[in-house]
Amino acid sequence: MAKITVAEHAGFCFGVRNAVSIAEEELKKTGEGPLFCLGPLIHNKTVLEDLAASGMMTADDISAVPDGSRVLVRAHGEPRGTYAEAGKKGLKLIDATCPHVKKIHDIARRAGEEGKVLILVGDASHAELKGVMGWTDGRSFAVQTAEEAKELCRGLLAEGLSSEDIAAAAQTTLTAEMFESCMAVITRFFPGAQVNRTICRATSDRQKAAAELASESDLMVVIGDSSSSNSKKLFEICKKGCKNTIFVEKSYNIPLHTLKKYNKIGVAASASAPERTIKEVVRSMTEVFTKNPQNEEANEMSQYMDQIERSLKLPGRNEVVDGKVVLVTKDHVVVNLGCKKDGVLFKNEVNLEEGQELTDVFAEGDEIQAKVIKTDDGDGNILLSKKRLQSSENWDEITAACENKDVIEVTVVKEVNKGVIANYKEISGFIPMSLLADHYVETADEFIGKTLPVKVTKVDPKRNKAVFSHKDFLAEERRKKIAEIWNTLNVGDVVEGKVMRFTDYGAFVDIGGIDGLLHISEISWGKLRHPKEALEIGQVINVKILSMNAEKGKISLGLKQNNPEPWSVIDEQYEVGQEITGKVVQIKEYGAFVEIAPGLDGLVHISEISHKRVGKVSDELKVGQEVRAKILEIDKDRRRISLSIKATQDPNAAAEEAPAEAPAEAPAETPAE
Repeated sequence: MAKITVAEHAGFCFGVRNAVSIAEEELKKTGEGPLFCLGPLIHNKTVLEDLAASGMMTADDISAVPDGSRVLVRAHGEPRGTYAEAGKKGLKLIDATCPHVKKIHDIARRAGEEGKVLILVGDASHAELKGVMGWTDGRSFAVQTAEEAKELCRGLLAEGLSSEDIAAAAQTTLTAEMFESCMAVITRFFPGAQVNRTICRATSDRQKAAAELASESDLMVVIGDSSSSNSKKLFEICKKGCKNTIFVEKSYNIPLHTLKKYNKIGVAASASAPERTIKEVVRSMTEVFTKNPQNEEANEMSQYMDQIERSLKLPGRNEVVDGKVVLVTKDHVVVNLGCKKDGVLFKNEVNLEEGQELTDVFAEGDEIQAKVIKTDDGDGNILLSKKRLQSSENWDEITAACENKDVIEVTVVKEVNKGVIANYKEISGFIPMSLLADHYVETADEFIGKTLPVKVTKVDPKRNKAVFSHKDFLAEERRKKIAEIWNTLNVGDVVEGKVMRFTDYGAFVDIGGIDGLLHISEISWGKLRHPKEALEIGQVINVKILSMNAEKGKISLGLKQNNPEPWSVIDEQYEVGQEITGKVVQIKEYGAFVEIAPGLDGLVHISEISHKRVGKVSDELKVGQEVRAKILEIDKDRRRISLSIKATQDPNAAAEEAPAEAPAEAPAETPAE
């Protein structure tokens, strides 16, 4: 006889179950106006037909809903504009958005507020992503393949965007494989992008359980609706593990005549598959193997059907359940879970303070929450644990902190090889030595016993592994400090800075936690070949902020602006007939340029170099040579100064030579840059 196995986590997920439950409760109310749902509540024709028969109507858009009606927002969620429009029309909005989807709405909203581009991995035409995109004030894009992700990232990179400008999230019902393949591309282009792993855990659990069962089955039956995205994804996953995979919507879709060819039949159901449909499908398949109601095979199948009934109704292992305390003893607590079996909570599964008893914590009638650790203890009871619930909640908190890049506090308890062990409530994690501080740490003695704020860099609850980073927290604090400094700076401010390092094109100056670039052209009014000609590492200088680009984190500085531009005050310092001392900075065929002061060069024409005949300027003068000259002319409009060296010399001291032919007039030019 064939063995039929139903995968764990089959059927309605929390979000769908919650939405259907809310709809059913609303339909029971009378006198509150008609009930509309924005789009199909779930992708399942059977459920929709039942709800429609009870009076729920479907509207494609809120504009189609009559004023004064009740409007149900389905689990997929809606754009922000829907809520505003509902308020204008006086509609009563009943929000059944899945909490996992609401989380992505918050991510989208924050991305818009921070000016980030949001990349969503999923189907842009899916109702969930349409809703998400409506929650960001910025730009958002959807990709479904690595190739689409690559094309999008190339375009964003061409716009000049960096990792700080990018946030990413996933459609909740997406396959992990699709998300990871797209995310690998996105993080390759933008390594520091904000990645939010928003695939619903229920979806992941369902897909994983279905994949495992498919790999062990001869035939895999996937129950769902042809219009359901998560049903199609579940079918694709099962098909990879079992080539004989069929998709059914109802029991009459099953090719019953072929079932007897298979010994192991697996059943998986999508998040939109109601419990009754799962039962009907399983019952139809079992009847194929039932010869008559009296024989042994029929009895075995009947027993198996009872097991299926129980598996569909009773909570599964590791499931979190709510219940009411009906009995408290010294050793255990009995809890009514609202199903065929009671739950039992033993003392060793409760975190009690020293000297505390169960009777001090629990009383009959208390509503409590616990985690299922065993579905049958041999006496027909479900074993529960508060300890593991708390641990599970702690893991959820750590997982959420990892996904949202939140800060948590941990206590360092001991040093181990290459790092330390740090506790977060009931969870122990690892901090590598390289992530313990923002500097090199040889031993962790100074950190033992301390409480440190950390970021969660890796988390794997199934393997009880978590990795924390105090260094990442410190880096974020530094970024915040830098942001605060940015807010205090303005173009035109003169601030004190420290020269940190040189490049060929300038110097980087620390102005209180931020490095600004002092370009070589902004160091002096004169010409420099390298910044070290005017500055020293560690030197403290006053610089002027010339420009700021917050998006790129760049600040341009100026030093020469602290002194007046030389030509603007030349009348105060120099006049015709004045003798000056300068340095030769450039040699030309027709003369030499002499630097009088930074930014002020004068031309000594070849005829003004010496009283004797000069055939070649370079024979008389060298670059870097200090000379004395007399100012012959100052032309402020053309910014030219004419100098004469020979005017400062004794004409009788020059060796007598034959008079030379007067040279041609010098070209009107200034030293080459």
